[in-house]
Amino acid sequence: MKLTTKRNITVLSVALALIAGVAAMPAASAATGPNRYITITADGSVKVVPDAVRMNATVSVIAGTSKEAQAQVSTTSAAVRAALTAAKIDKKDIATQSITVYPEYNYTQESGSKLIGYRSSQSFAIIIRNAANAGDIVDSVISAGGDNLQINGVTPFVLDSTKAAESARAVAVKNAKSKAASYAKLLSVKLGKVTYIVENYAPASYPVQSILGKAEDAMSTVVDLGQQDVTVSVTVRWALR
Repeated sequence: MKLTTKRNITVLSVALALIAGVAAMPAASAATGPNRYITITADGSVKVVPDAVRMNATVSVIAGTSKEAQAQVSTTSAAVRAALTAAKIDKKDIATQSITVYPEYNYTQESGSKLIGYRSSQSFAIIIRNAANAGDIVDSVISAGGDNLQINGVTPFVLDSTKAAESARAVAVKNAKSKAASYAKLLSVKLGKVTYIVENYAPASYPVQSILGKAEDAMSTVVDLGQQDVTVSVTVRWALR
C-alpha cells in the first residue's frame, strides 16, 4: 500500500500536573520531584490506497405468487454466485444479508390499495480482495443478474491496515514527543522518562461514498479507489526533571 505522512495533528488534551506544595519547595527539590509530569494526547495519520472493495447487491423479483417470486430470485442468485466463483471470489467472502418475501401493493385514489403480486429479495455482501479487479467483477455480476439485480453500493476499504497502523503509530508518538518538548521548553523544565502510554483508538477507515465510473475505451466499470486516512491516537506521559 502506498503511504504518505499526514503532517498535521490534533492535540486532544494537554495536562500538566504538579503535586501540592511543590512550588514552596527549594528549587533543587522541585526539579527532582517524582510526581511532576506532563501528559500529551496526539494523533498520527497516514494516507492509504484501499486494497479491497465491498459490494452490496440485491436480487429482487415481483411475481404472481410468493413461490414463483422466490424461485426466480433463487435462479438469479445462483447465476450471481456462479459469476463470483468464476471471478475467483471465495465463498467465505460472499454473505447473504437478508431474504424477504412479501405482498406488493399499488395504491391509487380511485381504487385504493391493489395487490399486484409478491416481491421476493435476497441481499448479498461481497468482499473483493483484489481491488484492481473490482470493476470487472461488478460488470460480471450485473451481467449475471440482469434486470433482477440492484447494486446497492461499491465501497473501497482498507482490508489490511497493519502496516499503515504501524506508520501512523510512529507519527503519533513523534508528534506527542514534539509537543511535550515544546511545553517543557515553555515551562523551563526537562523531560524525563516515559511513565505511561496508551493507544486511544485503533485505525479504521471507510469511504463516505461509493465511486463508480466507466472506462472510456472498453465501456467497463472502473472503481476509483482514492485514498483514506488511517489514524492512531496515543496518550503519553513523561516525568519532569
